[in-house]
Order: sequence, then C-alpha cells, then structure tokens
Amino acid sequence: MKKFVLLLSLMLVFVLSAPAYAHFQTIYTPDSALSKTGWINFKLVFTHPWEAGHTMDIGKDEKGVNHPPVLFGEKFKEKTKNHLKALKPITFTSLSNKGKAYEAEIRVKGMGDHIFYFMPAPYYEGAEDMYIQQCVKTIINVAGAPTNWAEPVGNPLPVEIVPLVKPYSVWKGMTFRGVVTCGGKPVPNAEIEVSYINHNIKGNAFVVGENMKIVQPNLVPIGINANVNGEFSFTFPKAGWWGFCALGAGGNLKHNGKELSQDAVIWVQVTE
Repeated sequence: MKKFVLLLSLMLVFVLSAPAYAHFQTIYTPDSALSKTGWINFKLVFTHPWEAGHTMDIGKDEKGVNHPPVLFGEKFKEKTKNHLKALKPITFTSLSNKGKAYEAEIRVKGMGDHIFYFMPAPYYEGAEDMYIQQCVKTIINVAGAPTNWAEPVGNPLPVEIVPLVKPYSVWKGMTFRGVVTCGGKPVPNAEIEVSYINHNIKGNAFVVGENMKIVQPNLVPIGINANVNGEFSFTFPKAGWWGFCALGAGGNLKHNGKELSQDAVIWVQVTE
C-alpha cells in the first residue's frame, strides 16, 4: 500500500510539473508569399504547436457538443469574402492524440495582400472551467505587390492583431511589430504569448521533425507584454511560422455563464 501511495504521489508530481504549452488556433498554409494566383490549402487546428501536442476539438462546449465556426473570411483591398461554406471537417493527428479540426481549399485571385481570418465557436477548457475563443488571422501576398497588409479586418472580427511590419516579408533576425486591438481600439498592456510550429505538418497531421530543441519547459510559450498603446515587438531567432496570441483581448466576457477569454492571434512566416 505504501509503495502504491508513493507511486501515485510521484505520478502526480510528474503531471503537475509537465510543461504547460499554450493553446493556439492555427490558420496554417505552407507559404505566405506566392508568385502567382491559384488554389491554397488551410489547416485550421486548435492545438499546442510548439510540441505538436494535445489537439482540442474546435468549438466543443462543456457538454461535449461541437459548434460550427462563426467566421472564416478573406479581405482583399476593400472587399471581403465569406468562406464558411469552404470549410470541411477533418480529424487532425498530433504527436499525442487526435482532434476535430477544419481545412479549406481557397482560390486566391488578384495580386496583392489577402487577409484571411477565422473565428471558431468558444471552446470549453475544463481544467480552468472557462471558455476560450481565438480570433486568428494571417496575410497571404500574391506577386509581391503590397496593398492592404497594414489594414485591420474590422467588423465582424471583434479582436485582432494589426501588423506594423509587412508580415510576409520577415527574415530571421528581423523584429516584428504589431498592435493589439478590440473593436478597432488599442488594448493597453495586453498579455501576449508567442509560439512556434516546431514540427512539420504533412496532410492532416504533425510529423516528428523538431526544429528547435526545448531544453527547459518553462521557456515556452514566450511571454511578452504590449505597451500602453497596445503595441509590441519581437525579434525572430528562427525561420518558420510564429504565432502571437493576445490573451483576453476582448475584455471581461461571459459565455454560457462562464468566463470567456477572447484572444487575438496572428501567424507570421519567417524566412532564412
């Protein structure tokens, strides 16, 4: 009996000391700078990208029911498109489990900047007895012609990170800058988590291919704060896809009678 209690205690210590990587909603596509128009594939997965770990079912409530996404759209110059009908449910496999996610095939038309954004239904996080809703976006450029990358999506996206640096033309060692907004207004002193897609994505799965070894679990996610004007900066040490998540950017919100953290997320691709 004593040996069992000791073993249970050791297991509990291990669980409590295990690395707590951040939840991140992805809007992944292989390339953010395209030479010409055409079809591109998006993977929309709610996961822990740094360690390619636990993947959550998008839009799952506290009863285990999955709700459809709220928004999936594209802003090109002054026009917006609704791509909700293009979403197809998939099962995405991480290195530790499988989760319900989405993918979409979108035909990108026109030279310039295409801002893609996605807003899932709130996800119930049982460990914290709260809901999480991450409004995510990325900018895809066609033919190197800059147009509207610095413009916000605005309504109907409630929170977002607006880039202050051209996000598809970022090199390793460069500094990225952005501003966290809610309803079009800066969010002062926003708390931001920074993550990295540290493994390869092939089909509907993460595959082992660690790019950056994590020598200390507390090193990730990286944490930074915006200033009083909602602005932040980050210098990239490695090429690849980097995500910024402004926690609770939507303010004090409730969903189904519980706390709702409405987060603003942007993904930026860094090149060598």
